[in-house]
Order: sequence, then structure tokens, then C-alpha cells
Amino acid sequence: MQIILLDKVVNLGNLGEIVRVKDGYARNFLIPTGRARRATEAAKQQFEVKRVELEKAAAAKLAECQALGEKLAGTTCKLTQKAGVDGRLFGSVTNADIAEELSKNGFKVSKSQIRMPNGPIKIVSDSTVSVSLHTDVVVDITVSVYGETA
Repeated sequence: MQIILLDKVVNLGNLGEIVRVKDGYARNFLIPTGRARRATEAAKQQFEVKRVELEKAAAAKLAECQALGEKLAGTTCKLTQKAGVDGRLFGSVTNADIAEELSKNGFKVSKSQIRMPNGPIKIVSDSTVSVSLHTDVVVDITVSVYGETA
């Protein structure tokens, strides 16, 4: 299926590009989330009319994410979990826990924006985690997990 991208999509293209993707990817993800539209003649003409408006919105969103990224860069997120004597956690620290703690500290971050390259944190330690605020803005933060004995 050919679609027009209404937003920058990682590993696919930038705003305004016409790309061919599998039907299911377009129907189930790109079109419902508002990132793309079917590439019909009417849609192409309508997109060209709105192109400047969409580019301004994309630039404003990028600037907002860059400002948030500057505030968030170098931030340390402190979490306390129950742990055993040897430093292993009873359970783990996931991206949802980190997102919740960051939102308590005043940063609007969803759990899907947090990238944990080594998976959930299962020991008491300091770990580096990436926060993807925008496709072009990725910030590293430190997550400090402290143990609380039961």
C-alpha cells in the first residue's frame, strides 16, 4: 500500500514522503495513529495544501521536545524497591516505574518513550537509560535503584 507520511517515522521516511509499506502496518498502526494517510490523488492534493502547516507543527513539536530534552539530560531518577541481602530485587524496575517517577518530578514522559537496552533492572545499582522524546531527540538519564530490606 502506498501512503503519505504525515510525521517522521523511524526507518521509513520523513514528513511528506510517499512510501510503500505492507497493508497491515498501514491499516493497523500508521493510519490509526495519524502518522500516515493513503496516497490517493485527492489525498496528495490535500496534503500539498496543508504541507506548510504540517511542517510548522512538526518544527514546533521538535523544538518543544528539544527543550524538554535539555532539562531532562543528566537527570537522576531515584527508585526504592524491596531487595534481598545480596542486592537482587524482588521483582524488577521497568520502564513504567521510571516513567511514573519522572512524571512525579514534573517531566511528561510515557513508558513507551523509555528505552532500556539491557531489559528491566533487577539489581540494586545505577543504570543508564535512554528516553526517546522525539525521533531526533534521545536523552540519557541515570536510574539509581536503592534496596529496601523487607
